[in-house]
Amino acid sequence: MTKIRTALEDHHPDPRLLDERGATVHRMRKAERNYDVSDTGKVTLRDSPIERAVARGTITPPQYNAATKFYNHWFRAGLAGSLGSADLNRVFGGDNNFSGMPRNEAEAFHRQRYRQAIAAVGDDGGKVLVRIICHEQKFEDVGRALGWKNTAQATAAAIEVLRGALNKLAKEWGTA
Repeated sequence: MTKIRTALEDHHPDPRLLDERGATVHRMRKAERNYDVSDTGKVTLRDSPIERAVARGTITPPQYNAATKFYNHWFRAGLAGSLGSADLNRVFGGDNNFSGMPRNEAEAFHRQRYRQAIAAVGDDGGKVLVRIICHEQKFEDVGRALGWKNTAQATAAAIEVLRGALNKLAKEWGTA
């Protein structure tokens, strides 16, 4: 253990490989002023739909807290997927991912909380939460998936369903 700790402490990366420039002007322009610049000059982009919604006042801070807690349970439950690739040397069988089973007790706990949240908000609310918060789809696209054809109506419908679901979660989790 001490060898590893010493190796980590003594490691100095090649300065040619370091890139600490941060976000480019083009990327910040694409974020449409949805970013924060800290005192040290570090830029944090805030351009997910939920971040934009709280910045614009579409959702309230308690609803935002419920959204981040929902995302946390979804992500820690292992439902985000992985970026692994297929092993072409294997002939039969999968990648031993337990066929959708949680890998540990922490994942099982977060899956239980995630399922409770979906049950609390209902099917439509759950679908909207997952699409907007977890998959970061636009409000308009989610509204169209709900059956609205007009852009303004689709956006408004998605926002209303999202607000209702987040209010239920905030009340359920005591973040309101």
